[in-house]
Amino acid sequence: MPSKKSPDPKVEKVRQILRSVVKSSHDVRAAAVIRLSGLTVAAVTPHYVEQEQISAMSAVMLLLGERITSAMRSGELAKVYIQGATGHIVLIAIGGDAVLTVMAEQQMPLGLLLLEMQLAIEKLKPLV
Repeated sequence: MPSKKSPDPKVEKVRQILRSVVKSSHDVRAAAVIRLSGLTVAAVTPHYVEQEQISAMSAVMLLLGERITSAMRSGELAKVYIQGATGHIVLIAIGGDAVLTVMAEQQMPLGLLLLEMQLAIEKLKPLV
């Protein structure tokens, strides 16, 4: 009989932090922690979000942002911000190996979203 692998306690803690980000406002739709290799550590997303694609693209976007800021000598990359017709997508590095990606509706105040993300990042740093 195959043994069931017990969930990694760190991953469960990351998922719990992501849930709190999503619950922080009814305008926050999704949150994920992604390794720069493109693998998802944990995610809280609606059913229509294709996690594998988002993970791969988030890693690439952050790496490209770092290359652009380096090439233009604008210092260390702080965040990548994407504005769609109906919402925001923000990516912020967590240390040197992971990124926090959050999607929120257009009416979500950007300052509040960034504050929630910074609070989450402080909790996520020791876990990723």
